[in-house]
Amino acid sequence: MDQLALVESYLRDLQDRICAAFAAADAAHGCASAAGGRMPGAAGTGAFAEDAWTRSGHLTGQGRSRVLKDGALFEQAGVGFSDVGGDALPAAASALRPELAGASWRALGVSVVVHPRNPHVPTSHANVRYFEAQPPGRAPVWWFGGGFDLTPFYPVDADVRHWHRVARNLCKPFGPRRYAEHKAWCDRYFWLKHRDEARGVGGLFFDDLNADGFERSFAYQRAVGDGYLDAFLPIVAARRDTPYGEREREFQLYRRGRYVEFNLVWDRGTLFGLQSGGRTESILMSLPPRVRFEYGYQPEAGSREAALAKWLKPRDWLGGDFP
Repeated sequence: MDQLALVESYLRDLQDRICAAFAAADAAHGCASAAGGRMPGAAGTGAFAEDAWTRSGHLTGQGRSRVLKDGALFEQAGVGFSDVGGDALPAAASALRPELAGASWRALGVSVVVHPRNPHVPTSHANVRYFEAQPPGRAPVWWFGGGFDLTPFYPVDADVRHWHRVARNLCKPFGPRRYAEHKAWCDRYFWLKHRDEARGVGGLFFDDLNADGFERSFAYQRAVGDGYLDAFLPIVAARRDTPYGEREREFQLYRRGRYVEFNLVWDRGTLFGLQSGGRTESILMSLPPRVRFEYGYQPEAGSREAALAKWLKPRDWLGGDFP
């Protein structure tokens, strides 16, 4: 089996496993909520709707966009697989590799964005991808990328430590500096420059990974992809029954606006998809189903909402004191 086939097989299986885990968690929460009267409205069926698609023309390929809407636990969860290619790399992909401008390419990936209903359950994101470019008259150039990051609105130190502990542990087989380097890369990448704040509390981020050779690079991608559920689901289980009211819900919707700002202004993956003529619905599947913007909003001094700002700065989450 060649490299592309190996990666494709893994990514399709990863999408299946993540969807199954989210569906089971949502359905179980819906049943518990109905019995306990905790969650009005959503039934919590845990059902993902699949939208299988193909593209032809200057951009070719296919994919499976799966979305769980209006669940008891997840207001929206999107888990997409795509396998697309084209005749010339768009600017977002060749900006850091000008020597590849104009090369034909193929990209495979799984992208996950989860917007929970309860404001005490963090939003989370994961992505693992493989890219291969074919410069004219040269050997193919390939690399892996991906990572996962967490965006809480009411952070809990135990949750953040758990998230980063899973990240650190999965990095250990790949060298003593891997976690620190990719954690720092995540902090730099998910930074809203126009707000001077982080999107959340970070995690891992990497790109252009090929120096270790295909086998070891692919092993790391699998460790990150497989580690996402280990990092996120225990946090979901710990916070999903935390009571909340209109105040917490309105703050969640306001902070979701920052998520929208990052994805539409700074995210290279979003820009790549739009510049390459990708499928708009799948590209924007990461956006929250409900969000609000408010001019000049300032949280009440001393409130938990005001305290969030202290968390939105890079720090050693496994070492020093928390905010």
